[in-house]
Amino acid sequence: MNNDSLKDLKIGFALTGSFCTLHKAIKAIYNLKALGADIRPIVSDNVCRLDTKFGTTEYWRQELITASGCKDIIDTIPKAEPIGPDRLFDIMVIAPCSGNSLGKLADSITDTPVLMAAKAHLRNNLPLVVAISTNDGLAASCKNIGQLLNTKNIYFVPFLQDNPENKPNSLVADFSLLPQTLLRALKGQQIQPVLAITSK
Repeated sequence: MNNDSLKDLKIGFALTGSFCTLHKAIKAIYNLKALGADIRPIVSDNVCRLDTKFGTTEYWRQELITASGCKDIIDTIPKAEPIGPDRLFDIMVIAPCSGNSLGKLADSITDTPVLMAAKAHLRNNLPLVVAISTNDGLAASCKNIGQLLNTKNIYFVPFLQDNPENKPNSLVADFSLLPQTLLRALKGQQIQPVLAITSK
């Protein structure tokens, strides 16, 4: 694999329950596939089980399969456990990463398929990229962002306030910067600036 290209890169692409952002994640998967990456989807319990106004679980499952070209979605903790010993991925992404999953990641809690996948992947000293989407990023979740920014092998997609007037604590990643973030993370670098200026 060329470190200046995503071609043939094995990516574990995990989605958590920031349901309003799932459409951005699906679009990002299409983009990564077009760049030649090999995508294996991973879903949290909430994405796997909850129907919401943004779509049913079956709708999102089919969207994931279509976008990634992979029918074997990692949707249980036992399915996630082999990621470490079998070294399944070159890099892993959590996009969107909700405030709930962000806090658990910071505290090393592994009670969902996504968090077990992250733990299993990180044991191999490989990069994990986080694309946050949380309404309390500048409130209760802020300390978790700071902690993870200072954690080895964890990198952030640049993020910004998506609605500062009506949701002043809300932060969301700029998904258009995901490919560049991945390439930098593979070199052990945090893409800069980490505070995005405009949303794409």
